[in-house]
Amino acid sequence: MSFLARSSFRAVTRATPRVRTRTFASENSAALQHFEAEAKALQHHAAETSDLWRKISYYVCLPGIAVCVAWVYNAEAEHAAHLEHLRHENGGELPEIPGFDYMNRRAKPFPWGANSLFYNPHTNKDMN
Repeated sequence: MSFLARSSFRAVTRATPRVRTRTFASENSAALQHFEAEAKALQHHAAETSDLWRKISYYVCLPGIAVCVAWVYNAEAEHAAHLEHLRHENGGELPEIPGFDYMNRRAKPFPWGANSLFYNPHTNKDMN
């Protein structure tokens, strides 16, 4: 009997319409004004922050990248000049790299041959 009473009570409570309360702007204008003020402050803060990061990108990062590019270019140009000097001293070819036992030690050969995957004949020693 209690099961029947309980299930009928649940059915009746579920069937009754629920009253929902709504607040309108005229009733709660102070809360609405507070919300709008917070939204404007948040938008203003976002604009300032994005402007700050834009300035950091243009006035710090881009000059830093330019300085790094210039430094690497000068270092590579100096290295190329040194290699050209060595070629000039040795009749147009680079001197032979010594074959020390600890250099290029491999337990098994690469599947594509003795040289590494990034082999460059102008800078690397041919292991064949």
